[in-house]
Amino acid sequence: MPIQTPDWVKHAVFYQIFPDRFARTSRKVTSVSMHVPLEAWEAPPTPQGYKGGDLWGILEHLDYLRSLGITALYLTPIFQSACNHRYHTHDYYQVDPLLGGNDAFRALLDEAHNRNIKVVLDGVFNHASRGFFYFNDILENGPHSPWLDWFLIEKWPLSAYDGSLPANYTAWIGNRALPKFNHHHPEVREYIMQIGEYWIRQGVDGWRLDVPFEINAPGFWQEFRDRIKAINADAYIVGEVWHDARQWLDGSQFDGVMNYLFTGPTIAFTAGDRVILKHAEKPAYDPYPALDAETYAEKIKELLGLYAWDIQLTQLNLLSSHDVARILTVVGGDEAESATRNEALVSTKLAALLLLTYPGAPCIYYGDEVGLSGGMDPDNRWVFPTQADWNQDMLACYRQLIQLRHQYSALRIGDYRVVHTEGTVYLFARCIDDEVVLIGLNSGTEDTTLTLDSQTLPFNGQPNTVLYGQGSIIWNGDRLTLSLPNRSGIIIG
Repeated sequence: MPIQTPDWVKHAVFYQIFPDRFARTSRKVTSVSMHVPLEAWEAPPTPQGYKGGDLWGILEHLDYLRSLGITALYLTPIFQSACNHRYHTHDYYQVDPLLGGNDAFRALLDEAHNRNIKVVLDGVFNHASRGFFYFNDILENGPHSPWLDWFLIEKWPLSAYDGSLPANYTAWIGNRALPKFNHHHPEVREYIMQIGEYWIRQGVDGWRLDVPFEINAPGFWQEFRDRIKAINADAYIVGEVWHDARQWLDGSQFDGVMNYLFTGPTIAFTAGDRVILKHAEKPAYDPYPALDAETYAEKIKELLGLYAWDIQLTQLNLLSSHDVARILTVVGGDEAESATRNEALVSTKLAALLLLTYPGAPCIYYGDEVGLSGGMDPDNRWVFPTQADWNQDMLACYRQLIQLRHQYSALRIGDYRVVHTEGTVYLFARCIDDEVVLIGLNSGTEDTTLTLDSQTLPFNGQPNTVLYGQGSIIWNGDRLTLSLPNRSGIIIG
């Protein structure tokens, strides 16, 4: 059976939002649930404090996102929960009241769709929370609860809060706040399937699945895909799988995964030995050691060989997320010395150039486009800065790269062809039909000029118009001469 993936994802530019930290609404709020004490908006984020960002606030920024070129949103969990990140789900059918509840989500979804922006939700189906009704019933009624088989109870009594006692139930990575579902139980399986179906019927455009590799019940994700696609064949199903994901990307389960196999090498090439190891060692996505162009090309070729081409085009590619330190911090952007910070900004722009010209859907973590920095959780979850604090140069870089991606179909669905590697210089092309876009990067500290015989180039035509960046290109008969300043990139069409 041929692999089928949603066409719209192949042309999308995603924007990941952590709802508590993006924007508070400016409208008059009438919901009593939203009139609560909150942390100061611009104070450092804390593990348990709420900033009060809400879905109305996201709605009010849709025009900004559309002007940036965003065509799809990935929202981290929005369902009722007792934590600011909402991975501790209480009720899968209720949007958290602090976010504005179901009414706010309905309005956001409608307004996003009016602007041709898709919306993908985070599905946390491996585990629930202590506050999830069915597990809470077990805590209240012990062995008399009718929901015992929904979870993996080991012995009595359960200890859901006292860490000095054994929890006596299976929880995700031993965190007793996150009791793990018994996915082999038919009612649990059906419950999760119906949640997935319900929100797709409400108009949601897909699911990002949290730690799906933890669910090993036979046929679970195959059934999930079949039931979601039966409602909307174009729904996007993307899994959080950090490494080789071939067992989930055979066409019967996910359309793509969060492509950290792209993230690590891309940072290692563009930043080199500037990577700050303390921000990059855990979790392991390997943005070090430094890579030269040839080694980077080898890793990219290996990655492009892992999956079918239709899967490559629906991978979710990223540089930062809520699970890793922000790229600007990883590459030294928090250093006090201005020269180091400037270098970090350059590294980030070079990585953004590779992100926006790579096959698959690029995903920008909110604030990266304006120079937001931050280490590991909770530091990677600062609020979206006010406009006065935006790095306008970074924003202009993202705007231009996104616009070019939308303009040239080769940058979205064209073949990816490595053209030349030499030291710190990496040259590749994206080609479709007669359209050729040539991309060059020099991650090193020395200016460089290279000359290539056009007969050795893996494309027809002679792209000669600089669309982005620095440097120059000259065609002299059958020879191409490319000049690239140090620490720079170029796009030629």
